Formats: sequence, structure tokens, C-alpha cells
Amino acid sequence: MTLTLVVEIVSWMLILAGSAFTIIGAVGTLRFPNFWSRLHAASVSESAGMIFLVMGMCLQAGVTLVTVKLILIGAFIFITGPTSTHAVANAALMSGEKPESDVTGEKASKGET
Repeated sequence: MTLTLVVEIVSWMLILAGSAFTIIGAVGTLRFPNFWSRLHAASVSESAGMIFLVMGMCLQAGVTLVTVKLILIGAFIFITGPTSTHAVANAALMSGEKPESDVTGEKASKGET
């Protein structure tokens, strides 16, 4: 196997893994029962998917200016994704939406932690 073929295989594996994470996050956002679990599914899986996608595309692009741009875009998304998730969660808490404290569905506002 040549080095080019190995890079192609690894890059496509990373792109497929990133796509899988992104799709699983989207399905979780649609299927989970409450706001907090949906927010978690969206934030964690989208960040992981983005990392894998950017790494795979960087391998596809090679050592070019495109790779530098992809790394900058990835860094921007890596910083803004969790920040926006935190802002949404904070806004939900301030508006009175409380996360459930346990599996039985009791609200955290009843005094149990």
C-alpha cells in the first residue's frame, strides 16, 4: 500500500465517523424526551462530528492553504459551539426550566439533588 492510499482511507474513515456523529446527534435531538437531554445530544455529538470532519478534510486537502483555512474554521466552531450551548442552557435556567434530578422524573426544584 502506498502512502497516498493510506491517507485516503484514513481521511474517509474520519469523514464517515464525523458524519455518523453528526447524524446521531441530529437523531438524538429529535428523539430525546426533554430540553436538557436534547441540548446535550446536540452539543456533544456535533462537536465530536465537527472535529472528525475537519481532520478528514484536512487529510484530503494535503498541505495547502485550504488546510489552514479548515483548521481556522474548526477552531472557530470548536469555540463557539460549546459557548452557544452554554448560553442556551443559561437562558433556559433563567427562564425557569429546571433539569430533572433523577430517573423518576422529579424536578430539581423540589429540594432533592
